[in-house]
Amino acid sequence: ADVPSHMDTGGDIANGSISLSGDDEGTLSGWFTGLSDGGTLTVPLEKAPWGDSFGMFTDKYGVGWMVNISGSAQE
Repeated sequence: ADVPSHMDTGGDIANGSISLSGDDEGTLSGWFTGLSDGGTLTVPLEKAPWGDSFGMFTDKYGVGWMVNISGSAQE
């Protein structure tokens, strides 16, 4: 994924991230919490302007992660 110039790519794995997406809020928010433990939070997992929940972090091993939880179609 593209990284804006003002954001540190962090860690040993530069120019890449792992993205988790889906609609299972419990599972994805649990992964976000567990995988981000001991890492650096970039964007908190919260409601995004496009209607989904979104968050980003770099884990304790330097791996970048993005988590997107689909919003409800009825929102």
